[in-house]
Amino acid sequence: MQRYLIRRLLSLLGTLLGVTILIFLLVHLIPGDPVQYLLGEHPTDEAIAALNAQLGLDRPWYVQYASFVGKLLQGDLGTSYITGYTVWQEIVERFPITFQLALYSVILATVIGIVVGVISAVKQNTWVDRLVVFFSLIGISAPGFWIALFLIWIFAYKLPIFPISGYDGFFSLILPSITLAMGEAGLIARMTRSSMLDVIKQDYMRTAQAKGAPHLWMILRHGLQNAVIPVITLIGLEFGALLAGAIVTETVFSLQGLGSLAIESIGKRDLPTIQGLVFFVAFLFAITNLIVDLLYSWFDPRIKYE
Repeated sequence: MQRYLIRRLLSLLGTLLGVTILIFLLVHLIPGDPVQYLLGEHPTDEAIAALNAQLGLDRPWYVQYASFVGKLLQGDLGTSYITGYTVWQEIVERFPITFQLALYSVILATVIGIVVGVISAVKQNTWVDRLVVFFSLIGISAPGFWIALFLIWIFAYKLPIFPISGYDGFFSLILPSITLAMGEAGLIARMTRSSMLDVIKQDYMRTAQAKGAPHLWMILRHGLQNAVIPVITLIGLEFGALLAGAIVTETVFSLQGLGSLAIESIGKRDLPTIQGLVFFVAFLFAITNLIVDLLYSWFDPRIKYE
């Protein structure tokens, strides 16, 4: 386990280094000039040159990249051109909302997806199975903004139960969480069904059934435990993706999370915030995948790391 963890951490460092290169290149290819945005219309050449020098944008690209990586190694994600706050301050202010939204959505999607997926597999080729597959496809295919607007129309206008927008504690995250969970639950249900169908056909399942094991216990103890590994992988990937900020959902519900911060920063050509935010999200995604890999052995003791 120790050697495996060291190898994964070294691989993680290599991945993050590659991410810094992609971030730097992509950010500097974004159309628009941050200096022009900051100075407004018709700035003088002297003002443009002075601000470029102040922000370090007049230096060669490789010097700017080296400065970016050097600051990252010191834990400095940069300082916003627009607000003057450090990117860490911006993230610390916005991340709790995104984290809560991602966590509630994944928990809801996991519970619904696994339960529905197991039922669908056990009831294969029945009307229950077809119904589950149908609604799973709807959840996966329906655009997030359409689901969000539909939920707002039902539970905010027709039945004024939940707030429409803004963040005011757990209650205000219920509709956004349901919006995100619908698509995630469909994916998890499909994956659970597929894995369970493979497991049900195995010899040890038939042996347990021949020995008279209770059907529910057999499904949960022998079936789900062996089918859950690919489902865990999917859940980890989806959680990591949601930590990046659910841009559409946060926009519709006016939630000031990482997704809305990304949109604002891109619109204002705030290069340090974009770079720092993307790196932070990539780091979270990589760490989430590592944790998911380590969880495999907890769910299935037969898996050993060397």
